[in-house]
Order: sequence, then structure tokens, then C-alpha cells
Amino acid sequence: MDAVTIQILRNKIASLVDEMHYHFYRSGYSTIIRESRDFSCVVLDKDGRLIVSPPMFFHAPVYRHLVGRVVELYGDTLREGDVFVSNHPYEGGLPHVSDMAFVAPVFTDGKLVAFSGSIAHKADVGGTNPGSTSANATEMYHEGTLVPPIRICEAGRALPDIERFILANSRQPFLVGGDMRAQIAVTQMGAARVAELCKRFGAATVTGAFAAILRGAAEELRAAIAKLPEGDASAEGFLDNDGVSIDKPVKLAATVTFKNGIAEFDFSKSDPQARGPINLRPSMVEACVFYSLIGSLGPKLHFNDGMRDCVKIVVAPNTVTNASPPAPVSNYQQVNLKLVDVILEAMAKLNPARACAHAGSSSALLIAWAKGRPGQSTMQYEIVGSSYGGGQGHDGASCSAAHLSNLHITPIEILESEYPCRIRQFSLAPDTGGAGQWRGGVSFRREYELLEDAMIIRRFDKSRFPPGGVDGGGDGAGGRFIVRLGAPDEVETRASGRYELKAGDRFLMQSAGGGGFGAARARDRAAVETDVAEGYVSREAAAKVYGAD
Repeated sequence: MDAVTIQILRNKIASLVDEMHYHFYRSGYSTIIRESRDFSCVVLDKDGRLIVSPPMFFHAPVYRHLVGRVVELYGDTLREGDVFVSNHPYEGGLPHVSDMAFVAPVFTDGKLVAFSGSIAHKADVGGTNPGSTSANATEMYHEGTLVPPIRICEAGRALPDIERFILANSRQPFLVGGDMRAQIAVTQMGAARVAELCKRFGAATVTGAFAAILRGAAEELRAAIAKLPEGDASAEGFLDNDGVSIDKPVKLAATVTFKNGIAEFDFSKSDPQARGPINLRPSMVEACVFYSLIGSLGPKLHFNDGMRDCVKIVVAPNTVTNASPPAPVSNYQQVNLKLVDVILEAMAKLNPARACAHAGSSSALLIAWAKGRPGQSTMQYEIVGSSYGGGQGHDGASCSAAHLSNLHITPIEILESEYPCRIRQFSLAPDTGGAGQWRGGVSFRREYELLEDAMIIRRFDKSRFPPGGVDGGGDGAGGRFIVRLGAPDEVETRASGRYELKAGDRFLMQSAGGGGFGAARARDRAAVETDVAEGYVSREAAAKVYGAD
């Protein structure tokens, strides 16, 4: 095929993915969709291979696992107008039970040519806790109702019994139902748009372009790998705990090998699967690998499933990076972020020009209100950002989603208008970024006042083991969570947990800061003064740590 046609179709697919995203978040019922944008929409080839990556990067490798299972189960019975649903971490490869996926096959002249798909976090799918996500589940059944890959629409006809079953197991059927219908609609829209492309350009041209785009990504990555010296390097890091055995850290280990144009990532020396919900499915390990690989080798690389041809991933069974059922997986994202740190640390030994310090850890907050505001949901769910580590020639980004997700924090105006809470403080957290010639990004802190009784679930990491610095840089500050702030029974917890609080109680959350790169005394004095002026570094730290006058 000619390069112009391939590029036109790549851009058509990228624009379609953007269109699907826009329609979904504008149609979402929950703040998870319309504010945090915790979802992805994609177009896949007939084998479930991703063509263009969505903004929510860590969803990208999931679709191939899900579509592979759908094809395995339904094979020749697939029909135009079908839509399949699943939230199963083991059968569908989903990150955790709260993430629900929909995929729809695309046919031209009776021939399967592609799939459209979407994944989105749901407000509540049952399980032990309101909101379904858990800090201390010990089996996946605690985390919600499990839906294996099944049809929810058949040949264009909705199957309402499937929806009724899912919503009957939700504490928030209005929110979940609204989000599900919007998600099905954008998935069907994606399938219809791909069918239109096939009609306009010809199915053979579209599928040929898909193959060329996949092949091109593999060739780009192979060429980037070939520029590095062959060899191997290892690194390890520790999660604070698994949420159940609070005093026991959990090890993540990676060995990276570059040889013959192939990148191999071996995680088999990681700890055995945990009792608590910090286990990973292979799709999440793949997300961490490809994200780290592109970040280290070159941000202009185009990710799609074609890259799998030059990457080998080794995960041992029954380990934290390849758990077996019924191991719980709710807290997968904090594990993803630590695993990225470990992979990047190992890769820096082979490609030191792209070395960077460890990042902070995005986290989650769930508040289940006793009553809630009239006409509003009783379920408040937020994604909380953090910061990046410093690297050669640049400071770490501050107050942002760290690695993989590109999620948004919910605005104060939305929180205070929809839920019975008051935000007493939302500010930079000075001195949380690791000191260095290139400073780690600083995090932010939020203080909440509850206006009625509520149950709080806080999930976070990097408190006991804060983000590390590199090449003489300082560590970032660890994550913090203070319950009943200012009260006689105030307590600062160092682990994810569940808390029953009363109206009038306050709590403070602050995620970890990024590690620093290089010696702090080598930092440009003008940069230190800017840090002080912007509130990133206190005047005291500027003098004591950086030696500023």
C-alpha cells in the first residue's frame, strides 16, 4: 500500500478514537466518566490488535486478551450488531472488577474485519464495599459481581436480562446503567464508523492499512532497540504492603535484556501473589512494559499491538505479576506505578541518557455518604494525582497524574455542589519533590470536611518506601493520609484502609512527590529562587538543602 493512504487511515482511526472519547465523557452519568475520564475507546483489527493507542494508556494491552477470549468462546457465531461485555480480570484480562469492557465486531459483506471497544470504571458493581474497590479484599469475589465475556446485544437487539442482572448487583444502578448505555452507544458508533471507512475505501484497503500500521510500529521499535548496546540489567522495588499484611512489603523485580533486536522483560523474581488486592494480570504488566519502553527509547514511537513482535515478557505463575484466581486485584494501579519505576530503573542502566528518578503514585479516594445531597449520588469517587521524578535536563512534572493514565482530578466545584463535603484546602505541598540538580515534582494536598456521616476508602502507596532519587538526588516525600484531622483522636495512617467517619470530621490526603536527579547543590540558583516564588520549595529548604542565600 502507498504511504499516503496508510497515513490517511491512521489519522481517520485516531480521529474516530477521539470522537468516541468525546461522546462518552459528554454522555457519562458518573463523575468517574465526566470528570476523571477513567475510560478508553479503541479500534482493533479482526484479531483484537490495537491500531491507535487511547489516552488511557494502561487499557491499551487489555483489548487483545478480551477479544481473543470472545473469539475463542463465540467463534463462527459472531454476527453484525453483536456487543459483548465483561469485567472479569481473569477471563477477560480486565485490570480489576470495577472496569467494564464492551466490544463489538465489525463486518463487511459478511466478513469480520475489525472490532470497536471501550473500557470504563463503574461506580459500583457489588462486592463487600460500596464502590466495589477495596483496600483489603482477600479474594476477587469481595470486589464485585464478575461478568465473563457474554453478549449484551445480539445482531443489533439488546438483551435486557443481562443489563438487569448487572444493575441488580449494583448499589448505584442509576449511575452504572447510564454509563453502560453511553458506553454501548459509543462502542456501536465506533463499529459503524469503521464499517463506513470500509465502504468508502474498501475493506481490503482498510485491513491492509491496519496491517501496515502494526508492522510499522514493530519496525520502529526494533530500530530503536538496535541502537542500544546489547546486555541486561536488573532492578527491584517494594510496595508498602498488600493492604492485609500491613507490616510486610511486597517485592517487584525486573530484569531487562536487549539482544538481537528483541527486548525481554523478566518479572519471575517478584514475590508470590499477595493475599491483599495488589496483584496484577499480565495485561497490566504489558502496559507497564510498553509504556516504559517507549518512554525510555523515544516518545515519538507509535504504540500499537504490532510492537509485541519484538518484545518478550516473562511472568511466573502465582506471583504478584501473574496471579491466579481468586486473588484480588483492586489496587492494581499503585502496583503498575511501582512496576514502572522498577522497569525504568533497570532500563536506565542500559540507556543512561534517559534515566529519571522515581515518580509519585496516583491513588484513589472513595466516599460512601450516609444520605448524600438530594437528587445526587451517594457515591463520591476520585482519582488523585501525584508527580514525576526529575531527569537529566528537566524537573519532574508537578501535581499531575503519574505515568500510564492521563486522568483528571475532580474539580472542587463539582465535589461541593454534588456531595455533602467541603474542601478546606487544595494547595501545593512544598518540599515534597526530591531535591536535586533537577528537582522532583511536588504533589498537592487536599483537606476535606464531612458534612454528614460517611465511609471512606483510601487506596495509596509510597508512604513507607517514598520515590527514590537518582545520581545523588534526594527522595521525594512519602504519601500521607491523616484521619480526624485536628481532633484528639487524630491518626496518620501509612497504609490503604477503610474508615467510618462522622459529620464534622476532617481528613487530609497528600500523595507522594517525585524523586530528584543529581546533587541538590548543583541546582541553578535562579531555578531555586523560582521554586521558592512558586511555592515548590520553602525558603528554609532552599537555604538548608540547596545552599541558597
